[in-house]
Amino acid sequence: MTDTIISSASKEVVLGFDRPFVIIGERINPTGRKLLAAEMRAGDFSRVEADALAQVAAGAHVLDINAGIPLADEPAMLAEAIRLVQSLTDVPLSIDSSVFEALQSGLEAYVGKPLLNSVTGEEDRLEMVLPLVKKHGAAVVAICNDDTGISTDINVRYEVARKIVNRAADHGIPACDVVVDPLVMPVGAMSDAGVQVMELIRRLRTELKVNTTCGASNISFGLPKRHGLNPAFIAMAIGAGMTSAITNPMEATLMQAVRGADVLMDHDPQCKNWIASYREPLAAGESGGRRGGRRRRRAKN
Repeated sequence: MTDTIISSASKEVVLGFDRPFVIIGERINPTGRKLLAAEMRAGDFSRVEADALAQVAAGAHVLDINAGIPLADEPAMLAEAIRLVQSLTDVPLSIDSSVFEALQSGLEAYVGKPLLNSVTGEEDRLEMVLPLVKKHGAAVVAICNDDTGISTDINVRYEVARKIVNRAADHGIPACDVVVDPLVMPVGAMSDAGVQVMELIRRLRTELKVNTTCGASNISFGLPKRHGLNPAFIAMAIGAGMTSAITNPMEATLMQAVRGADVLMDHDPQCKNWIASYREPLAAGESGGRRGGRRRRRAKN
């Protein structure tokens, strides 16, 4: 079974090989957003509220929640943000932190089965985070780096992923609850980064049989016209077998690329989602059916 189920109190989202691609909204993250960080530190969560609602309206299926602000009380802030967002929307959440106490606090505040972001292959991290995942019945993002850092060799990154999946099994966590992040390198710095990650996604799907996610915008870091490159990458990644991404649903071209890839991968039966998203509304007074009315038959000579 490859389906990864995450949920809120009332809604399930499923990541799977033959299912529509899952967009995890990235906007509720103060890293690189000075105004958001300042507001959250001051106890003002109005921008968090606005970002949550806007991302869901734009098509996000899951929302990533991060409260990593230097010198702030991250565990308390993350729990508060989670409770607020869960009061506003029923989409499941990804609890995002590198601080163990914040992950613990977030899990205790959460209602449902969240995606915990994240665990790495470092020994101390595995032994702290995996018992927490098991205790709360969460799914977890497994990032393909370990004590040696991030390797540019995809074979090394694959082995880190395999190690995490096996260690999770030792803790009673099934492979379907491990969502692997293969780590997307910037193609501007490493010219074969795109080729490499596509190959690694295929291996993770066919050999480890796990669902995958990534920070999709990493591929274009440092390059101009990033909004043109990111949709191309995400469509190709879906073709390679990636099942979710942490990205910005407010980018219309990216969302169009995702929906188009779902159609072409036969993950959008009868193109229903594509049609619902992009069909032009009927003009005033126009009925359904053939647009413009029935075509007249040409008169016989």
